Amino acid sequence: MSNEPIQPPRRTLFIAGVDACIRAGRKAGMVAQPVLEKDALLTRTAERAGLDDYGDRWFERPMEVLLDALHSEANLNATGAFSADKQFEKVLTDRLWAQMWFGRHPEILARPIKRPVVIVGPMRSGTTRLHRLLASDRRFSHIRSFETISPVPRPDFEDVLAGRKEDFRPILAARIMKVARLANPRTLSIHPTGPYEPEEELGLLANSMWGMKHEAQWHVSRYGRWCEGESAVPAYRHMADLLRLIGWSQQVSSLRPWILKTPQHMLDLPALLEVFPDARLIFTHRDPLKVVGSAASLAWNQTIIYSDHADPARLGREWLRKTELQVERMRAARDSIPRKQLIDVQYEDMERDWRGTMQRVYDFLGFDIEPAIQGMEAFLDRSRDLKCHPHTYTLEEFGLTARQVLDRLGEYARAYNVPVEGYDTIGAGHLAITGR
Repeated sequence: MSNEPIQPPRRTLFIAGVDACIRAGRKAGMVAQPVLEKDALLTRTAERAGLDDYGDRWFERPMEVLLDALHSEANLNATGAFSADKQFEKVLTDRLWAQMWFGRHPEILARPIKRPVVIVGPMRSGTTRLHRLLASDRRFSHIRSFETISPVPRPDFEDVLAGRKEDFRPILAARIMKVARLANPRTLSIHPTGPYEPEEELGLLANSMWGMKHEAQWHVSRYGRWCEGESAVPAYRHMADLLRLIGWSQQVSSLRPWILKTPQHMLDLPALLEVFPDARLIFTHRDPLKVVGSAASLAWNQTIIYSDHADPARLGREWLRKTELQVERMRAARDSIPRKQLIDVQYEDMERDWRGTMQRVYDFLGFDIEPAIQGMEAFLDRSRDLKCHPHTYTLEEFGLTARQVLDRLGEYARAYNVPVEGYDTIGAGHLAITGR
């Protein structure tokens, strides 16, 4: 038997080819050198958009910290630097366009967001499945994938509403997804999606240069730790305004409750509840061995696109730390939330009996489940088509062991009765191993 350590997947030849082409283009003067500096990005984007109102300038501080982390620790390759430049310009353009729309249509900001349903759980804990099951019910509002990529309509969107033009955002999303699948064929296994599939609002928080989206894409742990020490309220206020804009662009009733979810909420529950005090919270729980391994795999498959120096062991340690922090902050915040405002859902219960579990959720929400069953079944059929292959990963690929994970997250599993594969019981001071 080989004693070689288990290695995570390598990046694709497609990315190696793209990286070589960008480098060659720079040498030939055909591809501009990215300038990842705050003032240069702000000025260039404003000039290209012909606008200068970025809204609340709070976002500039996390932007500065993120840019500093990109320079000091991300080790971006040519593809990474090129992509980062485009991403910053896209977010900044969306901020300019958002302020333009708020000025044109002040009624957008008056749209209420009443009693949103917010799914809160660690990365890879079944939040996507629960979110999409609920989103299949037309009595709720949800964001589509193209809207988290491009939450703000283009300046000609009134022509789209009048039927004179096609909305370019789904077209752009389809192109981005096609490139993403070439860059990383495992994308469909890790997070199956399409331009019109229900999607989380992490892209709306990224509009304030905030959130774990950046940490799952680049090695920017200094930025992540900085965010952990700051209040997220300004980012959530801007997210709420973008939700209002998306609801307006969808031309749907503001009385329909929003279905929201992103693992970022685990870290930011106080900010979430300050902005959405009447939110109804659905907490998802899954075997921490699976959560940590799957989260590390997701981040790895993104990071290797943008850097030639990704370290799987370092990444594994970081996502174990991040998952532990998510759980600690979630548990601390729950102490002040009325019980009638929350419900817990186990990943394994959804696996065994999705319909019975969803009945519990609908009872909690005060909705009749029967009108939603047909849509949920259609989603489950569609999701089987989207997901071509199972997502495979191991803790060992990222330098972790089950013992390390459970030493830090075993008490969480015990407190919430979360089944852990290979372990019969989890006590405060011991693990009873059955099949590991």
